[in-house]
Amino acid sequence: MSTAMKRPLHLSPHLAAIHAQEYPRFSDAEMARRQAALAQVMARAGVDHLLLCGEQRAGTGVGWLTGWPTTTEAYVIVAPAEPQVMFMEWYNHWPLARKLARDTEVRWGEHRGIDLVIDELKRRGAKRVGFMGPLGYSKAKKLEAVFGAPADLNREYVGLRLVKSREEIDWMRIGAALTDLAIAALRAEAKPGLTERELGAICEAAYHPHGGVTYIHYFLVTPMASPEYCVPRQLASNRKVQRGDVIATEITAQFFEYPGQILRTFTVGEPAPLFQRLYETAAAAFDAVTSVVRHGTTMREIIDAASVIEDAGFTIYDDLVHGFGGGYFPPVLGSRSRPAGPLPDMTFQAGMTCVVQPNVVTPDLKAGVQVGELILVTETGFERMHAAERGLFRLG
Repeated sequence: MSTAMKRPLHLSPHLAAIHAQEYPRFSDAEMARRQAALAQVMARAGVDHLLLCGEQRAGTGVGWLTGWPTTTEAYVIVAPAEPQVMFMEWYNHWPLARKLARDTEVRWGEHRGIDLVIDELKRRGAKRVGFMGPLGYSKAKKLEAVFGAPADLNREYVGLRLVKSREEIDWMRIGAALTDLAIAALRAEAKPGLTERELGAICEAAYHPHGGVTYIHYFLVTPMASPEYCVPRQLASNRKVQRGDVIATEITAQFFEYPGQILRTFTVGEPAPLFQRLYETAAAAFDAVTSVVRHGTTMREIIDAASVIEDAGFTIYDDLVHGFGGGYFPPVLGSRSRPAGPLPDMTFQAGMTCVVQPNVVTPDLKAGVQVGELILVTETGFERMHAAERGLFRLG
């Protein structure tokens, strides 16, 4: 059995009390805050009914509003001063959905959920309908046939999720602690002869016993003497770790739908000089970027701070910075040599959570490292969400 199964989860008493609940719940005040925020968006958009949609575990709005993380399909009907109703699938998921969904009447969708939604909206006399989350074309056309084209309010949903509440930050701290367990387990257990798939199993064995759910664990494993790849891959291969390899990883475990994210690099044996320089540049870039992060920071300040990468003769492949927590959110930033499109017209706000992750690579895109983690933006700077040690770790 993996020794990671016995690895303790270190949480403050306050966070441990949340984690220890059978099914943790946010406070009534927090749920009321979310409902009020949606009501304001609806009023500005001129819609009298709103659908929060989820499908095939995609779409975080249903869970954010009700506490039910969508499994197969869910539609929540929201209208101020009217009962909140959710139609969901499958039938065997219905008992748990009724248990978890807050202030919501949960109905089985009978494999025709959008039709039942339309019937309910007609019964209520709905005039203008909006939606947040994934809504398939054929279902949108059914809504349009009765109520006109539904208003797409996904941009507004992103706006609601950018700044986290105190309670949301607490849940993300638990997600970060679960993610840290994967790094500790890799440092202790990764070794030559294991495949990339087995590296993923080490991660999952570390946090699953504590209720952590896998969001991602990506790996880059390549020989330092003749590197072939510069960024962690989304699908693990059956290649075995060998002496002289570099391993770069990006890992997210979730506490329900609240994640951490950590990026670390390991060498199997002494780091080659190139990879030492790549790592030192990435670490310097992380420090430079986080040194300017605060409430009010502009996107240009971030790009300018990251110029230490180009000054060292390197570039990046992965995004440099992205918002995180409830989705892959703005700002999504590249660097001077690898832009991620036009700079977003926004500034950082206290309470935002984002990942700073300089994936520093050689210009020929054959060698790279990953460094970084989830942080919390504060009024005067930033706060680490993770406790895992930083460094270029050596295995074996």
